Amino acid sequence: MPPPPPYARNVVLVDDDSALRLALIFMLELDGFAVTALESGEALLQATLPPAPVCLVLDQNMGGLTGLEALAALRAKNEQLPALLITSHPGPSVRDAAAALGAIIVEKPLLGDSLNAAINAALLA
Repeated sequence: MPPPPPYARNVVLVDDDSALRLALIFMLELDGFAVTALESGEALLQATLPPAPVCLVLDQNMGGLTGLEALAALRAKNEQLPALLITSHPGPSVRDAAAALGAIIVEKPLLGDSLNAAINAALLA
């Protein structure tokens, strides 16, 4: 099945590492995604999200709210958007919490088109 048309591929990227955030923005925009980038989980909770379909891409280990905490707060507001959690070496508790929130884990390092493929899969699910 082909990916959604470019205008429908909205990504909200949340990562407190500015260098990684800029690299991911560049990579995702080259792949045709429209990216809204935020620097924290708190900023996500205050943001106006782009039109659907939207995929959230959250870093787990951020200052302030973690990716899972920010996602849990969105879920509590009944936001059921597809979500990816990017993290290195996720332990069982992170895996269990991500599964409970309906998030897909994408492990760092983000090699090749692994992030792009995961976003497209989440948007098509």
